[in-house]
Amino acid sequence: MLNLNKKWLGGWLFLAPQLAWSADLNTGNTAWVLTSTALVLFMTLPGLSLFYGGLVRSKNVLSVLMQCFAITCVVSLLWLMGVYSLIFDNGGDAQKIIGGVSKMFMLDLGTANLATGYDIPETVYFMFQMTFAIITPALIVGAFAERMKFSAMLWFSGLWLIIVYMPICHWIWGGGWLADLGVRDFAGGIVIHVNAGIAALVSALVLGHRKGFPTTAMPPHNMTMVVTGAGMLWVGWFGFNGGSALKADGGAGMAILVTHIAAAAGSLTWMIIEWKRFARPSVLGIVTGMVAGLGTITPASGFVGPIGGLVIGIVAGAVCFYATQYVKRVLVIDDSLDVFPVHGVGGIIGSLLTGVFSAKSLGGLGLNEGVSIIEQVGVQALAIIVTAAWSALFTYAILKAVEKFVGLRVTSDEEVEGLDIVLHEETGYHKL
Repeated sequence: MLNLNKKWLGGWLFLAPQLAWSADLNTGNTAWVLTSTALVLFMTLPGLSLFYGGLVRSKNVLSVLMQCFAITCVVSLLWLMGVYSLIFDNGGDAQKIIGGVSKMFMLDLGTANLATGYDIPETVYFMFQMTFAIITPALIVGAFAERMKFSAMLWFSGLWLIIVYMPICHWIWGGGWLADLGVRDFAGGIVIHVNAGIAALVSALVLGHRKGFPTTAMPPHNMTMVVTGAGMLWVGWFGFNGGSALKADGGAGMAILVTHIAAAAGSLTWMIIEWKRFARPSVLGIVTGMVAGLGTITPASGFVGPIGGLVIGIVAGAVCFYATQYVKRVLVIDDSLDVFPVHGVGGIIGSLLTGVFSAKSLGGLGLNEGVSIIEQVGVQALAIIVTAAWSALFTYAILKAVEKFVGLRVTSDEEVEGLDIVLHEETGYHKL
């Protein structure tokens, strides 16, 4: 598609054709994606760290903070060594399953290099996409919190990034075969939330429940920390979704708008259901509803309008609430911090509803020409099924391999004592 570029030369107006993406650096877009990069990393360090850290018992708070911090470091180095290249180095039809290797270690990267197809530096694009790769395995931490060995967590996170995240991300965001089918995942409903949610469910099943679950109460040890982390997640999510436009324009503004509406709607919906069911609204409930709303709007954020954001947020709050109750109380699965029912279920719902509320007739920004709502939902469903199957199969394989060579769980006595002392010889709180 061509745009007309207006140029004034000697008092005459010339209309010169140019590609929709300029070959010149756009400083406005660059500044916005730089800001978004910082916001997305802010979601993990410190947002997710504090959110998860407050949810566990006091004897395990440092272990969770350490896991999120270490994952950030491990993923960053793997990203440089080749994961970025194998996702985003797309040489055409021959690389629909996995990308190329020409960008390993970014040996030819300079400050003047522009990201392929965009008007921002590749340094910025590299960093922005890295922050998404960081938070995805960090989300899974919530499923095995308080019982996995630190060494096992490191091996699992690194292998999972390479074997699970890398190919799925390439298929959808790197020009792979699912992208060719027209799947819509604006900021990671499938790549991140479905992917991490399924991995979390498998991890919880393979590791088994914590000692005392479900008969022993295991409430969050520090709700102040939880709410602080949740607030950081809400703010950081504007970079997560708004930054995925990769431009500072109305599309980024709409993505932020619908993100905020969905978060608010998810929060209030969860709070109202809990209030009616348990006679009082909880702080934990309203912040969990917020996360459900944010995760569910993520795939749709660049394609839907305010009405879509409102409906998706309400659906997220209700469905994720009942999914959480079902997983914990009926299936009795110890997904410690509810990663699957919030992120996994939310990602599935949001990805399907993306195909619905993208339609202009429902206030969206429009489906591709000739594509019906039913057809788009079908493509979305296929991508969800493929992602869930790949994630489940290889998460299980990775966990079993780590169990064989490193061991997955701390001992029963070590679990009772707490991971902070056992694994790190430190405590989050000192008695006076």
